[in-house]
Amino acid sequence: MSVELVEVVRSGFRECVHRGSVVVLDAGGTPELELGEVHGPIFPRSTNKPMQALTLLRNGFEPVDDDELAITTASHFGEPDHVALVRRLLDRFGHTPADLACPPDLPFEDRARAAALTGAGPSPLYMNCSGKHAAMLATCAINDWPRTGYLDVDHPLQQAVLATIADVTGEPETDLGIDGCGLPIVPVSLINLARAFAGFTTAETGTASRRIADAVRANPRVISGTKGPDLLAMAATPGLFCKIGADGVHAGALPDGRAFAYKIDDGHDRARMPLTLAILRRLGVEWSDAHTELAAPAVLGGDARVGVIRAIPGVL
Repeated sequence: MSVELVEVVRSGFRECVHRGSVVVLDAGGTPELELGEVHGPIFPRSTNKPMQALTLLRNGFEPVDDDELAITTASHFGEPDHVALVRRLLDRFGHTPADLACPPDLPFEDRARAAALTGAGPSPLYMNCSGKHAAMLATCAINDWPRTGYLDVDHPLQQAVLATIADVTGEPETDLGIDGCGLPIVPVSLINLARAFAGFTTAETGTASRRIADAVRANPRVISGTKGPDLLAMAATPGLFCKIGADGVHAGALPDGRAFAYKIDDGHDRARMPLTLAILRRLGVEWSDAHTELAAPAVLGGDARVGVIRAIPGVL
């Protein structure tokens, strides 16, 4: 059963509460905190992107630089630099935006969204998963797999993804769902999701897993965007490797293998940063003014700060 994790306080009044489940692991992979249901399956949403990227590297995909590897794991905001990386990846393997099977979308970032609305409108290039889809098309080309139908669970690429996720999470075979971008999604428990992320940061230098962690840490803007949660968290916390997922999922790990994963029941984004920062404090990261600011976003009344969004004191 989930527990109360984050509260919204306005003018001294507890206005809202966000419930959820969270697991925190020590460097040896042993849980030092379990709140709520951490052993049952959730849909990890975009926190599964590093595992999907690992599948591509294991099957011959070779990015030209860390930027390209990072966009492969991204939930990007559709900003010009993001779109340029996706286009570059498509062009390199003879694909076009029409080959992307993710749905058309508008950029998440405000200025990029406004530009798209006055331009050509929605495009699969802007969809936050387009980097992953472009890299999947590239991997199909490399292996001479069909480039149409790559969303289907029976496609060789998706079978390889399922095998990789089973390998790194140890999760038993189970029924699949469909993610927002149309790809199959594998249910994973929070505890095994956290352990999977720890495996990326503790892998040997130069291995596929470590390459992914290093590329993400070196390019947090590429995997998110302006003021994105992952960008802010990693910029404030050297060595942190983390990835958000839709509907309130977040997972991350430090270089020594200390790790976390959580799911907010109502999926509300405003609960994300206070909870992530409370977890980082518990993990003992060196605290800074940037952490303090992220840990307690303001509740506004007009232009005045009248309250706070915070992890519930004493819960973590």
